[in-house]
Amino acid sequence: MTTYEGDRRRRQGDGHGAQAAPPPRTHLSAAGLRARGWTPGMVRQLLGEPDLLRSNPLFHSAPQTRLYRVERVEAAERSDAFRTVAATAARRSAAARAAALRRRREVLARIAAEPLDVPRLAPDRLAAAAVEHRNRRDEERAYERWGRAPDPATVESAETGALDRWKVNYLRHRLTRYDELLDGPYGSTGRAAAEELLRRRVYAAISEAYPELAQECERQLRERECGPPSG
Repeated sequence: MTTYEGDRRRRQGDGHGAQAAPPPRTHLSAAGLRARGWTPGMVRQLLGEPDLLRSNPLFHSAPQTRLYRVERVEAAERSDAFRTVAATAARRSAAARAAALRRRREVLARIAAEPLDVPRLAPDRLAAAAVEHRNRRDEERAYERWGRAPDPATVESAETGALDRWKVNYLRHRLTRYDELLDGPYGSTGRAAAEELLRRRVYAAISEAYPELAQECERQLRERECGPPSG
């Protein structure tokens, strides 16, 4: 057998195309410990200082990776202390999940029960307010973008579809104070679901107050939730 053939067979393992088994792992990182059910507190209490510190080969300024010998980890996992601490951590985790679920339900219930006061304006007044709001936003965008000049519109020059869009945008702006509901004591809990519920309630309230804007409300809601139509 040539040297080349011997090297090839060693790389292939048993000579039938199977890859050689990777060498056994000698150390575990914090991520590896988490995958085995360890919490940071358990690591500090039961393992203490790492057995090895390894620098990041790509980012030298990054903190060193803390590594723990597998034998020491496995020995700790067989101890009564580990079982006691792990059971305590599991109870705390379950309690935290239950508390988060309860807070999420409270947030959604509060948003669902909050009355939405949509301003009722005469058609001409709503159109004028919507165009004024649109022009103000256009001036703000022009100020933020170098080289862009404002392009003011008027009620008379606006197309029907654009005017309906501006009306809904203006009414949504008038209802932004309800965003404070998302920043209450439990604002970070279930925020995505809370934002979706509030968004749907705002569009529904506008549609109820102004049935002629219901189609535009549906379009905006669909675009916000599903993205703009393709093509």
